[in-house]
Amino acid sequence: MIVIPAIDLIAGKVVRLYQGRFEQEKRYSVSAEQVARDFYEQGAKLIHLVDLEGARSGRPREKELILNLVKEVAVDFEIGGGIRDMDTIREYLEGGIKRVILGTVAYHNQGLVENAVKEFPGRIVIGIDARRGKVSVSGWEKETELDAVALAKRFDWKDLGGIIYTEIERDGTLSGPELKGLRRILEAVQVPVIASGGISSLDELLALKAYEGLGLEGAIVGKAIYEGRIKLSEAIKVLS
Repeated sequence: MIVIPAIDLIAGKVVRLYQGRFEQEKRYSVSAEQVARDFYEQGAKLIHLVDLEGARSGRPREKELILNLVKEVAVDFEIGGGIRDMDTIREYLEGGIKRVILGTVAYHNQGLVENAVKEFPGRIVIGIDARRGKVSVSGWEKETELDAVALAKRFDWKDLGGIIYTEIERDGTLSGPELKGLRRILEAVQVPVIASGGISSLDELLALKAYEGLGLEGAIVGKAIYEGRIKLSEAIKVLS
């Protein structure tokens, strides 16, 4: 199981939100490049980037910073937030990003996702963000009535890079992952799944590893690393 450290960005700064709430933002003094280099030096193979203002506004806000980051740090990156059209997808993937995450647009425009997967097989990931099992979109600010499992099933395609499942009410809380919803997703699809939200300890990562047989590929960890609860290098060593 791979451990994927996260870097969330607002106005060029590294931040963490609490339960996806923009009014509960914590900023960190280090730069995105410093954080990415540290993650790389600790052994990260893939770094998860989120353009938070992009996710909320519907258009990328950190594109220049992100594409420069790819050039400066020799590690694979995946990016989500504000990616709603093929031009942006192409710009990121042709600019060196390993994988692009589509969330809101996957809810609204299945045809665009189909085109993206055909053009970039294995490099498109669906981001499913849920509150109490229901999909949320537009930077987590708009709740829908669509069940997360139903959305996952729409995109259970062999050329999809995978699904990232985030339980919003756990994100940034350090209260542990929401295993019931995760298991529902794992049992519903054949594509690889990555867990996100609430992970606070190495023990929780080890518990998630038991889900590998159901198709869990990895876990995204953010705040627990920044707050010193998980040492990334140790987690990578133990779980690889």
